Amino acid sequence: MSVTLTPEDKTTLRTAAYGAVTLLAAADAAGKPHKAATAGSIALASATGLVGHVLAEKTKDITVEGRTTAAIADRVLPALTAAMHLLKQHDPAEAGNFRSTVLVAADAAASSHRTPPSPTVADMIHKITAALDA
Repeated sequence: MSVTLTPEDKTTLRTAAYGAVTLLAAADAAGKPHKAATAGSIALASATGLVGHVLAEKTKDITVEGRTTAAIADRVLPALTAAMHLLKQHDPAEAGNFRSTVLVAADAAASSHRTPPSPTVADMIHKITAALDA
C-alpha cells in the first residue's frame, strides 16, 4: 500500500461503499432488506487492495442514516462520486478496484433473493453506477 489516505478520505470511502449497500437494502424494503444488506456487506468484506484494507478497518465513522431512501441517497451518491475522484487522483487502479468492489456488492445485494431484481432495486443500481461514473 503506497497510497496514504487521510482519515477523512477513508470515511468517504467507507460511507460510499457501505452506503451503496444500505441504499439497495432500502430500495428492497418490500422484499427482505436484511438479506440484501448481509450479501452486500459480505461482498465488501471480501475486497482486496487498498480498498479492502480501508473497508476492513473497524470504525464507527460510517454515516448513512436517514429516515427515507432519498435522505440516504443525498449522502451516499455524492460520497460515491467523491470516492472515485479521490482515488483517481491517488491511484487510478484503486479507483477501478473501488468501482468494481461496489458493483460486486450491489450485484450480491440485488441477487440475494434468487429472483431477478425488482425495478426499484435495478433503478438504484443504475443510480449507484451513475454516481461512480460521474
